[in-house]
Amino acid sequence: MASSRKKLLIIDGYNVLRSGSLYKPVSREHPDYTDDAFNTARERLINDVINYAGREWRAIIVFDGAHNAFSEGRPETIGGVQIVFSPAGQSADKVIEKLAHDARERGVETLVVTSDATIQDTVFGGGVDRMSAEGFSHEVGEYYESARLDETPQVAEKRTVAGRIPVETVEKLKALRDQMQGS
Repeated sequence: MASSRKKLLIIDGYNVLRSGSLYKPVSREHPDYTDDAFNTARERLINDVINYAGREWRAIIVFDGAHNAFSEGRPETIGGVQIVFSPAGQSADKVIEKLAHDARERGVETLVVTSDATIQDTVFGGGVDRMSAEGFSHEVGEYYESARLDETPQVAEKRTVAGRIPVETVEKLKALRDQMQGS
């Protein structure tokens, strides 16, 4: 029977972009968060979270907006995933820790995706599961591979009469045929 428990997936956005193998090449080449290539990587992460979370998880991606004087911390929803830039002066780490703590207090099964050791220790100490950015990259890769395999056309097994008859019976029939041909 399907679980009816609520599940929350919290992604440390910039940490995953810098640490997850699916996104690292772009973030290494384009360390400026305003660069078009980095924006493309951010969009890829959002799409990957939308696909990965599906109907099983409620997902929130938190990006650090602490050094952006215009960041108000208001969430935006894209494809069912909440995107949050932390408010000016507040780190994404604090937003993630608060979201995880509040969810745990409400009894919501929560998974935080980050490779930041401090966040991992803080949320795990509060009873929240965590996954590394690389672990998430691997899981997303596996998700896409299984989806690709599901769409691969399968060759239908050829069903013959001989395939439905027990092997012993086929052998007896062959022996009978050989006897009749020898006569």
